[in-house]
Amino acid sequence: MQTIQSDTVVSPLQPASDISEEVLHQLAAQQKSRKKWLLVQPISNTSMMVDSGSVSMPLNLIMVATLVGKLFDVTFIDERLGNSVPEDLSGFDVVAITSRTLNATKAYRIGDAALRQGKTVILGGVHPTMLHDEAAAHCTSVVYGEIESIWTELATDVLTGKMKPIYRARELKPMGSMIHPDFSYALSSPSAKKYSSLIPILATKGCPVGCNFCTTPTIYGKNYRYRELDLVLDEMRYHQQRLNKEKINFSFMDDNISFRPQYFMTLLEEMAKLGVHWNANISMNFLDKPEVAELAGRSGCDLLSIGFESLNPETLKSVHKGSNRLGNYETVVSNLHKNGIAIQGYFMFGFDNDTEESFQLTYDFIMKNRIEFPVFSLVTPFPGTPYFDEMKPRIRHFDWDKYDTYHYMFEPNKMSGEKLLSNFVKLQKEVYKGRSIMQRMKGKPLNWVWFVNYMMHRFTKKLSTEYYY
Repeated sequence: MQTIQSDTVVSPLQPASDISEEVLHQLAAQQKSRKKWLLVQPISNTSMMVDSGSVSMPLNLIMVATLVGKLFDVTFIDERLGNSVPEDLSGFDVVAITSRTLNATKAYRIGDAALRQGKTVILGGVHPTMLHDEAAAHCTSVVYGEIESIWTELATDVLTGKMKPIYRARELKPMGSMIHPDFSYALSSPSAKKYSSLIPILATKGCPVGCNFCTTPTIYGKNYRYRELDLVLDEMRYHQQRLNKEKINFSFMDDNISFRPQYFMTLLEEMAKLGVHWNANISMNFLDKPEVAELAGRSGCDLLSIGFESLNPETLKSVHKGSNRLGNYETVVSNLHKNGIAIQGYFMFGFDNDTEESFQLTYDFIMKNRIEFPVFSLVTPFPGTPYFDEMKPRIRHFDWDKYDTYHYMFEPNKMSGEKLLSNFVKLQKEVYKGRSIMQRMKGKPLNWVWFVNYMMHRFTKKLSTEYYY
């Protein structure tokens, strides 16, 4: 790191790429007053069960707040808690909004209002990254991908008042430089009790698998990056000390935490010594090996979220889901259940290879294997992905509010849209009717998964095909 003497004067014309963290802090200190940022997590407008009830703490926005707070004053608003963005933004210099496709319309509305009041507006997150030209019409600057890798350049330009239309890293930073997230930004809200008790944590980023419907390679890269194990474990210990208890419940935000088996297994061995509980999204790559499931259970794993996606091998091939092998499905489920690990299983419908038989096959698999928490969605080509480009001529609409994986996007080749939706509703009602829940959950621990099933039972009873148009 460059050493700066105390009497050094930093020129605002110095290229941002040459400015070290130390110089950046000195540049901030030269300001007459600290600039004020408003960070916003928008709520979505979907009619389905999204952003309602208990919501997860927004780790990405917490990370942004932690970075920003080192140089600027930060106000943190999470609309999902019932908090609102003030109409009068005169108290802020910068309004920064994170957005996924589902809440892009709301994010754009906030951005437009802030621009009208002369504020510097920054849009980041999945949707502005995937459709940065569209997002640019509603902000001063778009952050493409993760903010950590362009932070020095962005912060310098905010301080000097010379913003660029887009900030895109030439290369992504190693995760070893990832700072410790300050959860107080989220927890200081009067409505913080609405957050889930699960503490979000991140060990890895990126996914080399390349499913054609996934946004992860664009946002976090195809290269697999990971934090040093000590950093992950230290963060867990920090939360144990903060809450003064050992049995903390963590939720890994990683897209593919098990991609590097040695890293994953070593992490679990160390977690087993901490006494924590955890859940994660995980690929099926290694779960057919009994020793992986055994170690996961011993390390405190309560639930794993697995994208089974389909029981049709042609569908799996068409979306490049190479990690899913139908012959391993039942082995994977058996291995996890033997070690007391519940399964949140994701199943998608509406692919061109789907027929009415696809629904029956899925129902039979779920009931036979007693999947604790089945989640059903309709195929949604997200903008910016190869699948979106392929399907664009057939997509029924581009109303971003409905890109929640619960709305009908296009008609598959082998059945009508009406048949797709009627079978989709029927499957959910059958899986979550009282008798089916008892069959799937009999003898399993009385915990929050039972409660989720009860809530889904109430929700699915009201479903009709009209919900999905």
